[in-house]
Amino acid sequence: MTLQEINKTYNRIIGSLDNKELKNAFDFIQTLIAGIREYSFQDKLDELQNTYKYMLRYRIEGVKDPMQEQIYNNLQTSLYELADQIKHKALAMGSSLLFYSKRRNMQMDKISSYKEIHTLLAKEYKAGRMIDVDASTIVLFDKIWVSNFLTQEEADDIKDILKDYSLPFTTGCQIVSSLMLGLQAAFDKEKLLLLFDAAGHSNEEIKVRALISILVTLYTYRKRTGLYPQIMNRLEALAEVPGFTNTIRTITLRFILARETEKITKKLQDEIIPEMIKLSPKISNKINLKDFTPEQLSDEMNPEWESIMSDNSLGKKMEEFSELQQEGADVMHSTFVHLKSFPFFHELSNWLLPFTSEHSSFGSQMNLDDSEKQMLESMTLAGFMCNSDKYSLYFSMLQLPSDTRKMMMNQFDSQASEMIQQNREELISKRGKLEVIAGQYIQDLYRFFKLYPEHPDFNDIFKMPLDFHNLPILRPYISDTESLTSIAEYYLHKNYFEDALVIFNQLSEIKQDDDVLYQKIGYCKQMEGDLKGALEAYLHADLLNTESKWVIRRIAGCYRSLKQPEEALKYYHRYEMLNPDNLSVQISIGHCHLELKDYNEALKCFFKVDYLDSKSHKAWRPIAWCSFLTGKYDQARNYYKKIIENQPSSLDLLNAGHTEWALQNMKGTLSYYKQAVQLENAGFDKFLEQFKQDVPDLLIAGIEETEVALMLDQLRYTLDGDL
Repeated sequence: MTLQEINKTYNRIIGSLDNKELKNAFDFIQTLIAGIREYSFQDKLDELQNTYKYMLRYRIEGVKDPMQEQIYNNLQTSLYELADQIKHKALAMGSSLLFYSKRRNMQMDKISSYKEIHTLLAKEYKAGRMIDVDASTIVLFDKIWVSNFLTQEEADDIKDILKDYSLPFTTGCQIVSSLMLGLQAAFDKEKLLLLFDAAGHSNEEIKVRALISILVTLYTYRKRTGLYPQIMNRLEALAEVPGFTNTIRTITLRFILARETEKITKKLQDEIIPEMIKLSPKISNKINLKDFTPEQLSDEMNPEWESIMSDNSLGKKMEEFSELQQEGADVMHSTFVHLKSFPFFHELSNWLLPFTSEHSSFGSQMNLDDSEKQMLESMTLAGFMCNSDKYSLYFSMLQLPSDTRKMMMNQFDSQASEMIQQNREELISKRGKLEVIAGQYIQDLYRFFKLYPEHPDFNDIFKMPLDFHNLPILRPYISDTESLTSIAEYYLHKNYFEDALVIFNQLSEIKQDDDVLYQKIGYCKQMEGDLKGALEAYLHADLLNTESKWVIRRIAGCYRSLKQPEEALKYYHRYEMLNPDNLSVQISIGHCHLELKDYNEALKCFFKVDYLDSKSHKAWRPIAWCSFLTGKYDQARNYYKKIIENQPSSLDLLNAGHTEWALQNMKGTLSYYKQAVQLENAGFDKFLEQFKQDVPDLLIAGIEETEVALMLDQLRYTLDGDL
């Protein structure tokens, strides 16, 4: 069996078990055993299959067994675990994935037991040998990550390390991260139970990381975790801790925000930075610093800068960027994406390491001067950067010339440190300590799964929706109205309409009289392209509240988009009664009359708009076209002349040509048509497509059908320069 065939068969086994198709699962496992010739698993498979056959036989014979459900669940979990064991065995020697190559290397190196590593770590940390502590922590991380299914004894030994408060908190953090990565490679009940132990830790950093890891694991194995009573019991116990629901909600929102990272990076690279580059010479020319002596340069900002920023639209983009930063969005990702090549990042575990001034990469604390100590302390406190980026920043500074580096580090005096501390306190005050820690860790995970050189060897958790509120196992703890509403509103705010709609629909079963809720359901459906569904929701909202102008206009818009202008008119007129001065609605009313071929009524609306808003010229085009359709060709000509003087489109030129043709001005017709073709990027074909749509209107205008083909050929010759 090739590696590809092994993975394919394994996925079929898991798919069968997820769908509760145990017979198929047995057959696929048998295929896998035979394919890799590992018959040591045959006895276990036969035992499980016989148990299942007995269970089915008893059921057919009508024997009621109170233990049937438990036996069935145990069979499922045993089959999942057997499939995992066979897969690991099959890939152990041949797979080039980092997980298996690291495991092979560690088996060759004969790594110490967990107890021995624990003893060594405690001794090294007590002696202050941080280089050795960091090295032992890496060994511990790798050993847990690539471990086989943990025995009870091994799990107890790891638990002892977690509970050892004499060790640095970073040890517990790294145990949590290694457990999570190990669980991503294969489900292991003991590893997950250890995460529950870590979630009860007194250290906030360890606790939050463990909670995130539990949620990610429950999501990854959402079809099987509910089969384990121990996991359900531990989850229930964890839920009794005050604030558990808020914790799930917060972590869910942070993962939704992580979806925005690529968008933010793209916006920075494609919009904000290019705008700043374009703006730079403009500011320089405006200010002309060469004309000023130092005495003339005061602290007052140039008022023109604000004008330049607003004119260039950069101001608005920067304001939006600032709001994202305040919200906790990952605005730093693009800055540090190219600063992950330092030797420090060659070690997988360092990507998930909390930033600490004690790390051996910074040298002995005894050898650091005051400015370096201040700098490290300030960076440790900084809440607006994730741990991975803090390491990147510090290592980048170490690359600078000595004088430059010292100058930068001196900037981190006590005042700067105080500001960073204040910033951290403000962040914690605004978002809460839980959200700050969760945000930093999720950003660390994001960088690992996206930027680690071997990241293709890992299943990227950020490619999953991670909608924890939809997990059956978690639903009892996050199905309250407040949680669902806040998550749905956040999805809506970030334009994830499909996700928002799922929750809004759930809430509509609880809050059936909430018109705003149905407005949002309608809006989500409309943004997803479901106009009929949107209309249904808007009509329901209108029944609950007949005074909402927004809903009335949305209903009218939906009817119009669904090609029901007569129904749309009813709602536009309702809106008109509530807001008679809205010219945009008058335009829409005019268009409805136009679609109903009631051209004279349409003209009345458009003339009203033109009279009340003579500066915007919004009504010129519909007035000109309606005038043409009603045979008022001179009036149409006058308006098309005004339109053509104000940056016409190819469609304007086409319509102007139609008007001249109706007036029998053949040269004018040909001239406008030629300009329309030359203005249209797609050339003659695009022009012809638009022209053919208007042929029925040309015939009504008195143009002979035989003339149409002649005019088009004449245009072709003209474009070729032959006429």
